[in-house]
Amino acid sequence: MAPTSTPQTPFGRVLTAMVTPFTADGALDIDGAQRLATHLVDAGNDGLVVNGTTGESPTTSDAEKEQLVRAVLEAVGDRAFVVAGVGTNDTRHSIHLARQAERAGAHGLLTVTPYYSKPTQEGLLRHFTAIADATGLPVMLYDIPGRSGVPIQTETIVRLAEHPLIVANKDAKGDLGRASWAIARSGLAWYSGDDMLNLPLLSVGAVGFVSVVGHLVAPELRALLEAYLNGDVTKATEIHQHLLPVYTGMFRTQGVITTKAALGLKGLPGGPLRLPLVELSEDETEQLKKDLAAGGVQL
Repeated sequence: MAPTSTPQTPFGRVLTAMVTPFTADGALDIDGAQRLATHLVDAGNDGLVVNGTTGESPTTSDAEKEQLVRAVLEAVGDRAFVVAGVGTNDTRHSIHLARQAERAGAHGLLTVTPYYSKPTQEGLLRHFTAIADATGLPVMLYDIPGRSGVPIQTETIVRLAEHPLIVANKDAKGDLGRASWAIARSGLAWYSGDDMLNLPLLSVGAVGFVSVVGHLVAPELRALLEAYLNGDVTKATEIHQHLLPVYTGMFRTQGVITTKAALGLKGLPGGPLRLPLVELSEDETEQLKKDLAAGGVQL
């Protein structure tokens, strides 16, 4: 049975965009994925996103994506929301992945702005609507123009919010002004998709996080969130400032690379990367250790 959602928090509050563990020879590590998912939920996550960019979705097959959803659901699906990333730059393929995720039992879908092809706002509207029409699952949009090349403009977000199954947005736009207007006008549940802006986005109406650093500091993220929700902004700010070295260190280079390195340092499942992603150098690993130590992460 899935966890209980509310209109305000349809996917929980603290979600980690989970890496996809691989074995030493590069195959999907199902056992590792289940152990990692269990660890993350035990640490305070009430949701996990699988098959997102942090899950190396561009280099996993459709069959692997389905296996991963089923495995994570088996491990933690009664304790946490399992949201399947289904976003591609091909609407038909995204619809296929959405239906596959629904059959596998996913609790919701994350769908990123189509990348590289730079569609118009009308194209974005039709793309997201077609995906939302394809299943009965609730949908979280993912707005990350730094990667996709195209922002979801506020007017488009407001129009998409009229769809009964488009219920949330993961915001990695980095624009608090636009976020403020979009939250106020759309009524969507807003999730920070940029760890450095977790606290600032709460202040303009976000309800939670879809985090990368949640692999390492989920208890601190939950403490920050609860302090803010309880009106203790001073404590929330202290936690935010304490985590600044972690936020910075985990994004000195591509986030999957640093996350898998950090998991390896902690003895947690992660494994190798698939090309074109490559492991950290020795110097980069030493810098990551310093950053994490400065943020209180024990390795």
